[in-house]
Amino acid sequence: MSEACNSCSAAGSCTTDSCSNEPKLTEAQKASHIDKVIAVMSGKGGVGKSSVTGMLAVSLMRQGYKVGILDADITGPSIPKIFGVTGKAGVSNAGILASKSRGGVKVMSLNLMIETEDDPVILRGPLITQIVNQFYTDVIWGELDYLLIDLPPGTGDVPITVFQSLPIDGVVMVTSPQSLANMVVRKAIKMVRNYKPPIYGLIENMAYVQCPDCTKRIEVFGKPQGQEEADRTSIPYLGELPLDPALAELSDAGKIEDYQSPIFDQIAKRLADEIRKQSEKNLA
Repeated sequence: MSEACNSCSAAGSCTTDSCSNEPKLTEAQKASHIDKVIAVMSGKGGVGKSSVTGMLAVSLMRQGYKVGILDADITGPSIPKIFGVTGKAGVSNAGILASKSRGGVKVMSLNLMIETEDDPVILRGPLITQIVNQFYTDVIWGELDYLLIDLPPGTGDVPITVFQSLPIDGVVMVTSPQSLANMVVRKAIKMVRNYKPPIYGLIENMAYVQCPDCTKRIEVFGKPQGQEEADRTSIPYLGELPLDPALAELSDAGKIEDYQSPIFDQIAKRLADEIRKQSEKNLA
């Protein structure tokens, strides 16, 4: 009997564990084993968070990890598009089957549940948060080392639900060089700290463009501030990424897995190292 049953008037005759504090696993959860659940978050939109999430998954797969992406941006899903995943997700008696990219990244998104990818998703907050929960509890993810959750921008309903309801092991923050983006990402960092999961690090996206002719570095959005921002907020700095038209072109074609980037691979390795350090710290 759970301690929660002590105050129940039926405690003496009750034969169920319905008052238990232990959540019951769904059939889909029983068929899944996820080692680490990582939220990828940005303060504002337009910083390339979904592309970063996608390439982190690709780079981690190249290192031998099994990776999935839960697309929690319900009203603006893009993960299936950049991976070229089409068609409706399958269903079994145990739950919804996560779709799989050509390279083996498992994906679940509302775009895999609707008739056509350009159908609008017109839903209020409570239903959106319910869908996000179900994408975790009712989807058969199988064996994963990392489940990346691509959050919508900001600190609204979906991030609140994710941090309150899902077993988040840590967070990756994505920003860009603009002062406005960094001001808003500080709000997101403070929100995460209210819910206590560790922040594995900050990635500064679109930090520069490299001239294809002279290889000169051009800082289109101003001087990068990622390292300074990480130092100010006392979180690890995972690195900076260029604004690369080749990545945008491959993403539009659904071929993000064909993009080759030693810089992304280095950042993914740093992320894996930070996760390992945090896990060792928790065990100490």
